[in-house]
Amino acid sequence: MTSYASVLDLVGNTPMVEVSSLSPEPDVRILLKLEWLNPAGSVKDRIALAMVEAGEKDGILAPGQTLIEPSSGNTGIGLAMVCRLKGYPLKIVMPTNVSVERRQLLEVWGAEIIDSPGDEGSNGAVRLAQELAGQHPDWALLHQYANPANPRVHYEGTGPEIWRDCPEVTHFVAGLGTSGTLMGVGRFLKERNPAVQVWAIEPPSGETVDGLRSLDDGYIPPIFSDNDGADLLDRKTIIGPRESIEWTRRLIDVGIFAGISTGAVMAGAVRCAQRVKQGVIVGVAPDGGWKYLSSGAWTGDLDDVTERARHTIYF
Repeated sequence: MTSYASVLDLVGNTPMVEVSSLSPEPDVRILLKLEWLNPAGSVKDRIALAMVEAGEKDGILAPGQTLIEPSSGNTGIGLAMVCRLKGYPLKIVMPTNVSVERRQLLEVWGAEIIDSPGDEGSNGAVRLAQELAGQHPDWALLHQYANPANPRVHYEGTGPEIWRDCPEVTHFVAGLGTSGTLMGVGRFLKERNPAVQVWAIEPPSGETVDGLRSLDDGYIPPIFSDNDGADLLDRKTIIGPRESIEWTRRLIDVGIFAGISTGAVMAGAVRCAQRVKQGVIVGVAPDGGWKYLSSGAWTGDLDDVTERARHTIYF
């Protein structure tokens, strides 16, 4: 068995698993890339490590320097792990209406939480983090929504992994958050096969699906604009909270205990399958279900869970 010098060496190279038994079309295969098997539990471990290492290489980060970052959860936790191991104090700006699991995990890794108004969502957290960084020039803001290391790590890592393990891929499906996964993986796959389609999953404007954002809510991540996102994407599919939770539950039938954003991705993959009738769809499962237990997503009344999800950011 291979041994590693650090858990940071375990970031990336996640497996894919077939979930084609949930496909509505017999000639469409669906596979999920299980990103919760990264050491801090999500796909955001990739960008957390990449942004810190790029900052060190470029001289943006000095030893022991304080970092500040807005986060809806996963990036903050990934950064907290990386910063704990590398010795950087970390402040995470997040809305007040977040789940208990998120706060607990950040505290476990030693990050300081700065609250932003819950009714302003992740956009409010971004604004407050930028304001605080301006007031404290000795703090470093890596800014996941604009940092080129974000899409680059997916172009150099996640995309090649998918191509290595499933070169027959015809459609790539991922949630639209910072857009880094879509931009990096999508560009890599299209360079290998221009026929590959890239589908983005986003929530309805004004509604919450954990880890995802709607571009119609007024904030377009610079990563999306800088990488010609409008041209790269072949389709945007809107998936609401209820459908996301329903598919999160259905994934249990194939042994996949994943977070709610994975349910949204799976719902989008099923819509893709219904439309294309034939092909191989690869979706990203951003994180595991452990961090969503307080939502009652698997055991609670579906209407009650959906209503709570409209007001509380579970992860």
